[in-house]
Amino acid sequence: MSDAPRPVLPLVTPETESFWTSGKDGVLRVAQCDSCEALIHPPKPICPRCRSWEQHVQELSGTGFVFGYTVNERFALPGITPPYVIAEVALDEDPRTRLTTRITGCEPGDVQLGMPVEVVFDQQGDDSGDVWFPLFRPRTDDTAIREIPDDEIAPQDYPGRVRARATSTKFEDKAIISGVGASQIGRRLGRSPLALAVEACERAVADAGLTFDDIDGLSTYPGGTADGGYSEGGVTALESALRINPTWYNGGGETFGPGGSVIAAMMAVATGLARHVLCFRTVWQATSDDWVKQGRVPRPTMGRASGLMGWSMPFGAMSAAHTLAQTAHRHFHKYGTTKETLGWIALNQRANAALNPEAIYRDPLTMDEYLAARTITTPFGLLDCDVPCDASVAVIVSAADTAPDLARKPIRVEAVGTQIMEPLPWDQSTSTHEPQVLGPASHLWTRTDLTPADVDIAQLYDGFSFNCLSWIEALGFCGIGEAKDFLDGGHNIARDGVLPLNTHGGQLSHGRTHGMGLLREAIVQLRGDAGERQVSGAKVGVVSSGGLTPSGVILLRAE
Repeated sequence: MSDAPRPVLPLVTPETESFWTSGKDGVLRVAQCDSCEALIHPPKPICPRCRSWEQHVQELSGTGFVFGYTVNERFALPGITPPYVIAEVALDEDPRTRLTTRITGCEPGDVQLGMPVEVVFDQQGDDSGDVWFPLFRPRTDDTAIREIPDDEIAPQDYPGRVRARATSTKFEDKAIISGVGASQIGRRLGRSPLALAVEACERAVADAGLTFDDIDGLSTYPGGTADGGYSEGGVTALESALRINPTWYNGGGETFGPGGSVIAAMMAVATGLARHVLCFRTVWQATSDDWVKQGRVPRPTMGRASGLMGWSMPFGAMSAAHTLAQTAHRHFHKYGTTKETLGWIALNQRANAALNPEAIYRDPLTMDEYLAARTITTPFGLLDCDVPCDASVAVIVSAADTAPDLARKPIRVEAVGTQIMEPLPWDQSTSTHEPQVLGPASHLWTRTDLTPADVDIAQLYDGFSFNCLSWIEALGFCGIGEAKDFLDGGHNIARDGVLPLNTHGGQLSHGRTHGMGLLREAIVQLRGDAGERQVSGAKVGVVSSGGLTPSGVILLRAE
């Protein structure tokens, strides 16, 4: 047996076995609904289109076309050497269903959207058994480029599909943001993540004019189960250190980052479960990654991939960048967006960071330097990607009737947007915008009389530059497909423009705090405390968080 490293293998279950063993006889197999004949991938016990329980395993032609692709040059997994092409292939029998895969049999530069392809199986295995990866190669008997089909819901149609408000009153009116604090931020600080969290929490509590004895709620994301530098240990770790004895607490990863934990805290104070909830988010990925490289902590072991990652990691798609890069390609293709369009976002963040002494990257940035940065996965270069760092940010959510007792003028929550309207699996979701932005953005505007024209500052999630572009269009700051013109030159998103964007430098230059830093900056701006980078007269701000799935958005206003 060869000693060469094997690719990451999927966890094979009775439900998935027919797919992963298709290559045994060279026939691609996917579950199909008996009622509506839709293909069901990844497998589910019920058809998500018609909710029928009746289905069977269908033999397919193994042909399709390239629905999306990206050339990965940065990330590496065992058994797969960059550069390689990660793709979403739409199946000829039901183009609504896409498989994440790799394109083989041609040079990366020859791949294009709509290219006809056919399956070719790659057998891999270990002691647990063999699997056959369905890879795809260009067809030689059919070279006609296919049109990329539109989504089942057009981007401009989302507002008409928002669920009606369940009540005439809004829970947002019963909650305020009373305090905010941040720890030291930097690259490879080497500090305990719990120490960073406690530091941020102390500063937030003091900022609100409270004491820890006043705090009766804790809320965090992603909780104590996250590893790889993405958590301080969650509610368990913080409560063990501070002994707050909360009457309510919340922590978990299945929400849209820290924005979800803040909205949960708002609901807790609105319903009387708590009066003052301490929300916190800690990252220490920069130090964690460095310690792994030094051998100070063991490198994570790679078992068989399961869950949604089990359908992507075997093909080398290990990052959200690989999904979002394909979406960006489709936006480029449909609307004429360019690499320079994304560049204006990166340049704007750097210009703002230059005025923020906390920001990790503050040196001036030119478009030529942006375009020359090394490729990560096309069309994203290094400067399209957020900056891993060590930091913690804390926010206090209080009951609205406590406002007179607080040290600072509170920030009001005008509305939230949370509705899920798009399919959640990354490769089955919205084709031209970051998945899970169109639904929450549309939902937001049904919960307020304010409009995009009323917004003075926007702190929009920028794990990658294209996240920002998607939110700008989804929230209505320009029309769908109009971001190229809106962003051209960077004037509209500058601090003195019509939509001052990510005024602290964003995650592209300030540092990756998974959205909590964006919320903190909105609060600082609406208070008028941002110093050199302050936007004059800022009274209304919008903050989004979450990359791909799930996502959400919050509209704030000064008192």
